[in-house]
Amino acid sequence: MTAKVVTYMISNESKAKRMQFEFVSQCAPFLKGMRTASVLNIEKEWVGELYCLIRPAGISCRILAVRERRCLAFVYRKERLKEALSVQEVRRFLLEYGYEDEGIDKNITRLCARMSRYSKDEIAFPHEIGVFLDYPLEDVKAFIENNGKKCLFTGYWKVYHDPERARLTFLTYDKARDSAVNEYLIGKSVSEIAKVSV
Repeated sequence: MTAKVVTYMISNESKAKRMQFEFVSQCAPFLKGMRTASVLNIEKEWVGELYCLIRPAGISCRILAVRERRCLAFVYRKERLKEALSVQEVRRFLLEYGYEDEGIDKNITRLCARMSRYSKDEIAFPHEIGVFLDYPLEDVKAFIENNGKKCLFTGYWKVYHDPERARLTFLTYDKARDSAVNEYLIGKSVSEIAKVSV
């Protein structure tokens, strides 16, 4: 995707089209079924449009944080996220941050509460969000232990372990973004782009 395409879409299209383009470009690996969840930083006024956009695609959304004119939206496929968070090592890790084994909705509510506390400068950023976003657990733990430093390299997340696997994953995500954006530019809807069974 070229900078010209991005510049054109952001400056020349309607508000709804700009939001759709941002959603597709920021969340492409999620839309293509390669991740169970994603985050989207959007203008507050676009939240209603986002809910209308994702509903037909079977995608759920929660607002994690609101600051001034923008908000951080967490989009996810509920059953797939439930499965990802039910892995025993992930559950043990989340228990350390107060996530009880009470189901996906309560875990997301806990994440929202922690993000809210962060946005009010009451706690440090809740980096456990990485496991909600399909980052490898060992990289999430290493990021926290190293305060975000000493990583091998940075891509969609900071990589501390298995760099070859991470590079292949990042390449796959890049291709998914190019594919999703191209599909959007030729007129496909978000539901058509997100043709993953839910």
